[in-house]
Amino acid sequence: MKKIVFLTGAGMSVESGFKTFRGAGGLWEDFPVEQVASHEGWLADPVLVNNFYNRLRKKLFAAEPNDGHKLIAQLQDDFDVTVITQNVDNLHEKAGSKKVIHLHGELTKVCSSDDQFDERYVRELTEDNCKVAEGEKAGDGSLLRPYIVFFGEAVPMISVAAETVSEADILVIIGTSMNVYPAAGLVHYASAKTPIFLIDPDDVPTGNIPNLTHIQKGASEGMKELIGSLTP
Repeated sequence: MKKIVFLTGAGMSVESGFKTFRGAGGLWEDFPVEQVASHEGWLADPVLVNNFYNRLRKKLFAAEPNDGHKLIAQLQDDFDVTVITQNVDNLHEKAGSKKVIHLHGELTKVCSSDDQFDERYVRELTEDNCKVAEGEKAGDGSLLRPYIVFFGEAVPMISVAAETVSEADILVIIGTSMNVYPAAGLVHYASAKTPIFLIDPDDVPTGNIPNLTHIQKGASEGMKELIGSLTP
């Protein structure tokens, strides 16, 4: 079974009405990214940051996967599919994707603010209980913080993602500006013979990436076109 790897970014979730930021210096739900998605922002005002993610979580639980998410999941019938996403939403999982690597964390989870990667203190929140109270603590006594890789923090899953890309028979990039590192560097781990498809309605600078086909459409329409060209 052919291995098809998807690398998805902000544009993947736009059709679901769920905004994400596109890079440092941008806005996320009308907040400066540095204020709500940086370690400095968290230290400066954890109450503001906590309230921001409480609101965002509520919005996420109301969001639904779009046709693009669903078409990726459907490919699991004929391909070995792995999704590597820069997004912190759970829309790929909602659509039915089984293997999802989250590079920048997961909005539906909270963790220790002393060590966000200590799995003992990572907690999954539910739609009925998605609000973190002001001052609520993790099991180690530190403040609960969003399970998000803030700007300037290490991306622990990047090596796993790089290995996954290196094994891909087909690589598909959807809705990412290709300038948010280290994720943008993943494309260079693909074999020189691996066909690469870029689905994005905008003109995206791709440099000298070999075997690249640009489908200049949004996520859902682009996926429909892509599926017509794939053979298991």
